[in-house]
Order: sequence, then structure tokens, then C-alpha cells
Amino acid sequence: MTETDLPVLIDRPDRWASGVIFGSPHSGRVYPDWFLEGTRLPPETLRSSEDAFVDRLIACAPALGAVTIRAQVPRAIVDLNRAPDEIDPLVVRGVPRHPLNQRTLAGLGVIPRVVSQGRAILERPLDRAEAERRIDAYWRPYHQALTALIAEARARFGQAILIDMHSMPHDALAHLHGPRPDMVLGNRHGLSAAARVSDAIVAAVEAEGWRIRRNSPFAGAYICSAYGRPGQNIHVVQLEIDRALYMDEKTIAPHDGFDDVAARMARVIRKLAALEGDARSDPAIAAE
Repeated sequence: MTETDLPVLIDRPDRWASGVIFGSPHSGRVYPDWFLEGTRLPPETLRSSEDAFVDRLIACAPALGAVTIRAQVPRAIVDLNRAPDEIDPLVVRGVPRHPLNQRTLAGLGVIPRVVSQGRAILERPLDRAEAERRIDAYWRPYHQALTALIAEARARFGQAILIDMHSMPHDALAHLHGPRPDMVLGNRHGLSAAARVSDAIVAAVEAEGWRIRRNSPFAGAYICSAYGRPGQNIHVVQLEIDRALYMDEKTIAPHDGFDDVAARMARVIRKLAALEGDARSDPAIAAE
């Protein structure tokens, strides 16, 4: 990927049905030479932090009436689901050691320190100018595009519904008792999306025979908190899918079950792409 490549890809339907957007901020997999020269890890290890192939699972959405927004930049370079000030002082020189949240302390800030299993990405810390360059080149364009899509959806339909798609390692749920969920829906315990939206997603997923759990262990990260405003009819839900359902986590390759999962996801997307708004949740919209 060069500096002239688009850091974000948007695909639109011929007819946008109801302001639904499917996002994939962590499925980027283009690793520039300048980045590979500065890391101690081989590409196959770096890719363990990707939400690999999630972009392919939502690729049908435009044909079904929803918009998709997808990152090209890999998460190991810059994490689009973090705030731009979630900077780890162990990664970037000259950053004040201000109070850090748990994600950043774990090495998962906007410029990640580690990939899965705590493996360090960088040979040495970055200058602050390089961190800011990455944020300006990749983070800001993605969020500017996402902000514009949400505003457009709300203006056209009275609502915006962002379903932010992610994947989780199968072992991430090993600590849970009883049957493991196939997916985890995060809506920040109701703060980022109305119940009607979350319930519709749960119903569509369960209709395909998948088990889904709410807000545990993933309640939604930066994108949910930054954009979700259900009182203004802007609903953001994070949806995590177990990688073992569709890919081999060791080889980072789709396995024989991928096509079945993709077909079932297409039926979920078909239902969700047509979710109708509820103007009563926003007095300004009701007045119109």
C-alpha cells in the first residue's frame, strides 16, 4: 500500500434501503514494505491480529441494500477502533504517561504494541511524528468517511444503523461456562443502540441457528462509544463472530465451512439491511 492508495473503501447499493451500514475496520491486509522493514514479526504472525475475511462476509451487503465501509490498513499499523489519543508510551517516544485505559495498557492502543498472544510488533519505539503520520494517513480518512456516511443516512432516512463487524479468536471464549456463543453483540449495555436494533440483530442471527451473547466479553469499543447516539436515532452495534466458524486460525485461510457461513450471513444481512427507523426516538425528526 502506498500513500496514494485509498485507506478506506466504500461500496454503495443501487438503492440504499434504510440507512444501514456494515463496517469492517480490522480486515485490512495490505502490509507496506516500510512497515515490514520495521517489525520483528513475519506477515503470517502479523495477520493474527486481523479480522481476516470479515470484509468478504459482508461483501454481499450492497446487493442487498446496505452500504459497506472497509479499511485497507492492517490493524497492526493503526487500530481504527481506538481513539486517536489512545497512545501507548511504550510504543511512541515523547508521549506523556497520562492515565491509560486497559486496552492501551495491554498494548492495544491506536498504534498497537502487540498482536495476538502478546507478541511485540516493533523493533523499537516510534517517533511521535511517525505515529501522527499514521493517524493522519489512515485513521482520520476512515473516520471522516464514516462520519459522512452516518450523517447522510440520518439525513435521508431519519436514522443511521452501523453494524461494526469483527471477529474473535475461538480461544477468547474459552473461559465461559456452558455452550460458547458463535457471536457476541456489543452495544455498550444499551448506550450505543436502541433495544429494537439490538433485538433485530439477535433475532436474525438466531434464525440462522447461531448462538449469540450480549456485551460479554465484548461490549463495544471506540466506534460504538464515539458514534452510537440512540436518542438521535444513530445506532451502533459491534458484532463479533468466532473465527473458527469460517477459517483456520493457524494458517489464516478460509476453511471448508466458509461458504456456508457466508450464505447464512447473507440471509442475516438481507434482513438487517431493511431495518426501519423509529422517528419517535428523536423529537426533531418527529417534528419534521
